[in-house]
This record gives sequence, structure tokens and C-alpha cells, in this order.
Amino acid sequence: MKRVSNLAAIMLFAAIAFQFMARVSSVESLNQGSDEDQPPRAATELNVPTHEIHCSRERSRAAWKVIEEYLMPFVERERYEMSTSCRLHPDNYIYRDQEQHKTRMDFSEWRCGYCKKSFVSEKYLDQHFDNRHYNLLNSTQGKCLADLCGALHCDVVINPKAARSKCNPAAAARNRHLCESLADSCFPVHQGASASRLHELFLHQFCEAHTCSKGRKPFSRGVLKEYSVFYWSVSVLTLMLLPLFYIIVYLYQSEIRKNTQELKRITLRRRKAKPS
Repeated sequence: MKRVSNLAAIMLFAAIAFQFMARVSSVESLNQGSDEDQPPRAATELNVPTHEIHCSRERSRAAWKVIEEYLMPFVERERYEMSTSCRLHPDNYIYRDQEQHKTRMDFSEWRCGYCKKSFVSEKYLDQHFDNRHYNLLNSTQGKCLADLCGALHCDVVINPKAARSKCNPAAAARNRHLCESLADSCFPVHQGASASRLHELFLHQFCEAHTCSKGRKPFSRGVLKEYSVFYWSVSVLTLMLLPLFYIIVYLYQSEIRKNTQELKRITLRRRKAKPS
């Protein structure tokens, strides 16, 4: 009887130990599974930039678009070199190098010029730049083009409908002051005729529209269209070939008329030669 009770106690102890080991192994397997499902800590930490730049990429892009389209062609025509202290200088565009390394392959494909990865939209490519290539930002100057959006009428580029909203006289005066300070610092009138002309153009192109009076629109001087050598070559070649084309058409039509008249003469001769 005592031997049976001892055997039962041993079996009970073995069963409890087996259940305990099974529970421990299941917990360990769950922990291992959860660790596998989670991304590695190093990979997660790579997605977080080591530093953050408080400069709107979208508004900086809009500001540079305005500068590139409505100002730089006039500056290049005057062969004027802006000082790097001018906030409109290309070197002061923080995202310039990254923007130059964007390639739009298709309607829904953007490619990174640094690592050749593709993304479905420009938004995700911008996030990729922020996470992976933030060390390539031109942040040495510490200036943000987005801060100049008020002076450069960025809202006209970003959202033309919003630009027609009710005018705020205080904001208009503030933006006009900023705009005029840009004209004075970037194109000092005492630096010569080119700087003086660009100073006047900048005031007309950007600053005069900062008013609540009707009839004043930004970019009043428009866009300076620069035609390439290819365009002029094609134009000259077209003008040269156009008269030749008309001459060929005239000779062709003359030959057709001549052949038609000859055919009519032959037909008449045959009719007269038939016996009555």
C-alpha cells in the first residue's frame, strides 16, 4: 500500500513538472515569435533622423519654383552674380541637392538619385530623404526659403484659389517690407546698372502686389522666355525649307496639268482618225 502511494506521488510530481515545462516552453516560443515579428531595434532607430530641420519642404519647393521661373532668367540675362549673403541665392536652398536627385519615372513612380529606390509618390520620396539622406542637406547656411514665401507669393503657386481670399492689410504690409528688404540686399542699386535694373524688376515683379488695392497682381513682368540653339536652328531650317516645299508642289501640279493636256490631245487625235 505504501509502495502504491509512493508511486502515485511520483506520477503526480512528474505530471506537475511536465505541465510546468510545457508552460515555460510555450511562453518562450511566444516570446521568440513576438521578437521575430518586431523589427530589429537598429532598423527602427535608422528610421529616425538624428536631427530635425524646422523648414517646410513643400513651401521651400514653391519658393524656389517662383525664384527659378520669375527671377533667375532675368538675373542670367543681366549676367549678374548674386552674393551668397542674398537669401535668394541657390546655395541657400536647403533641399536643393535632394530635389536635384529626384527622377519622375512615371505617373506613379519616383526614383531616388542617391540609392535608386523607387516610390509611388513624391511624398514618400520626401520622407525617404528625411529618413535616409538627411545628412546630405545643405543646412550650413541655416536659412529656410519657406520663410520668404510671404514675400514671393508662394500661395499663388501652391493653391491659386486660396490666394484670392480676403486681404489682410497688416500681412500685406509685413510681406511688402520683407520683399523690399530682399530687393535691397540682393540687388543693391549702388552696384551698377545691372543691379539697379534687377532691383526695379524685383519691386515690380513681387513687391508691388503686396497691397489690398485691386488691380495689382504678382509676377507682373511675366516669364522671360529663353529660346535654345535647337529652337533657333529648327526655325531657320523651317524658313529655308518652306519655299522649297512650295516650289516642289508647284512643279508637281504643273507636271500633272501638262500630262492631262497631253492626254486630252491624244484622245482628240484618235477620235478624228476614226473613219466616219
